[in-house]
Amino acid sequence: MKNLVKRSLTGIIYVALIVGAVLAGGWWFVGLVSLFAVLAIHEFGTLCNASDGGEKVIAQTVDIVGALIMSVGLCCVNMGLLTPHTTAVLGGTFFTMYLLYLVVRLVIQLYSREASPLTNLAYSYMGQLYIALPLGLMSMYYTLPDGQALLLAMFVMIWLSDTGAFITGSLLGRHKLFPRISPGKTWEGLIGGVIFVILSAIIMKMCFGWAFSSMNLGILCGMGVTVAAFATWGDLVESLIKRTLGVKDSGHLLPGHGGILDRIDSLLLVVPASLVYLVAVTLFL
Repeated sequence: MKNLVKRSLTGIIYVALIVGAVLAGGWWFVGLVSLFAVLAIHEFGTLCNASDGGEKVIAQTVDIVGALIMSVGLCCVNMGLLTPHTTAVLGGTFFTMYLLYLVVRLVIQLYSREASPLTNLAYSYMGQLYIALPLGLMSMYYTLPDGQALLLAMFVMIWLSDTGAFITGSLLGRHKLFPRISPGKTWEGLIGGVIFVILSAIIMKMCFGWAFSSMNLGILCGMGVTVAAFATWGDLVESLIKRTLGVKDSGHLLPGHGGILDRIDSLLLVVPASLVYLVAVTLFL
């Protein structure tokens, strides 16, 4: 019972933080992205068994700085938080700083005394691609018609996809979806998640049509299917990482929920996939 209360309170705070930041936009959203980037990169570095001692501290600090440069830089440029002239100048500055990060991180590894120094370098670069880039790309939603509503809808769809998959899988799950990586996931759960998301898209369009005026119901349902599919793959990717590294949870930051990566694993694949879908729809339909 105590664990359930902790889990519920943590979930409420987590959802409220995201909804508030998305609706507030601007620097509040940048703050949310930065918080996620710092926590997730640190957690990922720890997960990947970076060496103990100074080398680990230095490498992880540089990785966090690199993730902030990428995510904050993308947010500032995409959201137009600066004047047009300043945006152009700082866009180039962020890019140059990130190139410097890539070089510095490579040089740092030259001084590593680990048995396989390239392994941790690969983990560092993977963290940038897997975590920092998708978090920064979230800001692209604000460049789309009805982007703020779509961004909030994306989060709601991820949560409902997980909920639908859990409920349906628990009640009806028989056929394993990916037993090699996640024995608990079933095809019935996946289908349940898709149904929940499609229903949510219908409700959003019917009740909040003014917020989604740029797209019809079919497009919104298509976004829901995209979110459900890639949320499942995102969860499986993190399961693959944890299984490979021999850990159960990515961390213990969130009481009752594990680590931050356990909470945003779906998001990291859904963001780029849903953006590709929405940009394609905007351009070709």
